Amino acid sequence: MRKLLVCTLAIMLGLAAFIPAVYASEVRVSVDGRDVQFPDEHPYVDQRSNLTMVPLSFVSDKLGAATKWNGKLNQITISHHRDTIILAIGDNHALVNGKRVNFEGAAVLKNGRTMVPLRFISEVLHAIVDWQPARNLVSIVTSVASVPKGTWIWDSSILKQDQDQIINFAKMKGVTSIYLQVDRDMDPAIYESFIRKAKSEGIRVEALEGRPEWANRSKQEDIQKFIAWVKTYNSSVSPEASFAGLHFDIEPYSLSGWTKDNKTILESWMNNLRLIEKETKGSGLKIAMDVPYWLNTIKVPGKDYSMSAWLLEKFDCLVIMNYRNHALGNNGIVENAQAMLREASTLKKQVVVAVETAKSSEGPRISFYSMSSGAMEKELQSAHNQLTRYASYAGFAIHEFKSWQDMK
Repeated sequence: MRKLLVCTLAIMLGLAAFIPAVYASEVRVSVDGRDVQFPDEHPYVDQRSNLTMVPLSFVSDKLGAATKWNGKLNQITISHHRDTIILAIGDNHALVNGKRVNFEGAAVLKNGRTMVPLRFISEVLHAIVDWQPARNLVSIVTSVASVPKGTWIWDSSILKQDQDQIINFAKMKGVTSIYLQVDRDMDPAIYESFIRKAKSEGIRVEALEGRPEWANRSKQEDIQKFIAWVKTYNSSVSPEASFAGLHFDIEPYSLSGWTKDNKTILESWMNNLRLIEKETKGSGLKIAMDVPYWLNTIKVPGKDYSMSAWLLEKFDCLVIMNYRNHALGNNGIVENAQAMLREASTLKKQVVVAVETAKSSEGPRISFYSMSSGAMEKELQSAHNQLTRYASYAGFAIHEFKSWQDMK
């Protein structure tokens, strides 16, 4: 898988072809924790546009992109993997991967050097940029995109709108899996178009469904109808447009009777899980289950092993809802994920670690809501660095697409 880079920054450029007469003080720049030395032209913040400008050579030397200057056209071409930016001095638009992107400014010339806006270039090249005003420092992280990511799309009706916008956001954020809620009343051609586009960008799509009531035996018919619909759909389309797996979000602990008699609910849930196992046998569909990070503390009724181990024995992957907004320390993402990662490593199965971006009423340390996307990426990178030692670790999942898209 090609290395991706991720960031969360607005696309902005300067207002003129040449540098204004007044600049703010020089800024410092670090890349992946190391300070960058600028032997020639230094970065600065343009007071008129409030943009941090850096020499074009920085893009090739530190971000690993290839740069080319066309003196006849006053045009810059920046290439990195499959991403290409073409912009000209003074123009108020650029071509990003062949598509025109309009903006309010331009690249500039200063003392014979081409200066480009750091945030715009970084976004297209998928790097994380964090401005630290107290230190007058721009901190850039280039490695976080190597973290595989999934995300939930609960409102499948958004596929009726701009599918390319959804795919582009997913690409920019390093998404490798989308858990897409299935509305069986929607035209299957919409799913076919979307999945085909996602797969062409290396993004797998899983059919998502479930609710707490699906732990009850009375809901077995609903489960069977969902599985049958996905099988029928997959048999009617080419492999390029088929769902890669089934993704269940049941969460029986949300039922009102859980606190009083979870044994009965667990037994009913297990019976329905056996049904899923039976109905999907030989289908070629990967089966993933959303579970709370503490499920390993719940024992199988009458047994001495955990419910999470029981699930891992039957299915391919657990997505643990590890809703914390800090990577390290007590009750953090890493600490809470380790028990199930150890179980899964023993059983040679996979665990995806999920975090929350929607508003939460459970406390200030649960969700990344109100924090910046860049701040979240830094925590995910920190957690990723700790969790890669587990053979079962399969990356992160972000709950959910819309709230993630709305982050600063």
